[in-house]
Amino acid sequence: MYKIFRVTAVALAAVALLAGFAGNTYAASEGDSDSVSTHEVAPGVFSFLSDSGYHSMFVVTDDGVAAFETVNSKHSLQMLKAIRAVTDKPVKYALQTHNHWDHASGGMIMQKAGAQTVMHKLAADWLAVNPGRDTSPPDMVWEGARKDIALGDVTIQMHHLGLSHGLGMAVFVIPERRVAYIGDLVTPNRVMFSIVPDFNITEWERTLVEMMELEFDVAVCSHNDLPAEEAIKGCTMDHVKEEHAFIGDLRNAIFAEFKKGTPPFKIPSVVELPQYSHWNHYKDWLPLNAQRMLLDMWMGPY
Repeated sequence: MYKIFRVTAVALAAVALLAGFAGNTYAASEGDSDSVSTHEVAPGVFSFLSDSGYHSMFVVTDDGVAAFETVNSKHSLQMLKAIRAVTDKPVKYALQTHNHWDHASGGMIMQKAGAQTVMHKLAADWLAVNPGRDTSPPDMVWEGARKDIALGDVTIQMHHLGLSHGLGMAVFVIPERRVAYIGDLVTPNRVMFSIVPDFNITEWERTLVEMMELEFDVAVCSHNDLPAEEAIKGCTMDHVKEEHAFIGDLRNAIFAEFKKGTPPFKIPSVVELPQYSHWNHYKDWLPLNAQRMLLDMWMGPY
């Protein structure tokens, strides 16, 4: 009986954590239409926020529309409605950043609307073995570090920068508009997510450095904890640099505790980064961030 209760409690805690994360930015209820919004971040490029709290993006060209990040079926339906409010051009592509179900679900909605769903092979292979309740096989699978799609007067650059988070993680860039779409790798105004699941932290740092060389000024980040009126306008290269700086500062703070002689098991509860104290989840997630980084130092990274 004890074992059953323990597993159930852990499962319920995990569900509660994920539910809180999904609605973290605006804490919107599913029926709250005020939390669904669209904003033009560059000419013909729009950020889209559904009532799930996830940000997607779509670009409108004379030859059709490309949507970025399907999230789930409800989100995709809401995004299609937002696209139709802007243009009657067909949706040609729906691009997904990586394998995780909370980003790669909802593709069937776009497929039924006539779009081809697009995913890196590493993500597609994982999803084939681990299908979610709301996932569907991609129509277009690409391999390697880079592939481009031409659509109207724009080029969609698909960059796989290597191991970082999940499998097949792609950063999408539209150089003609100097816009990017970033899933999970940059979250403005927030410390790292909880226990930092399925991240290789050192490779994530490397990826962030390589992202700084890409051709964009503004991006849409799938998660954005800036105030609502700022978040819908997207994120910037400065937020990429801040994400990278936070990881390095946390590691340096842990090393500083080592030098003081603080026992490793106590470090997560005493480490502080006051320069980030205004970021969301600083108090409740910073200890978890530190614990995860310590485990990487001891056991090796994912």
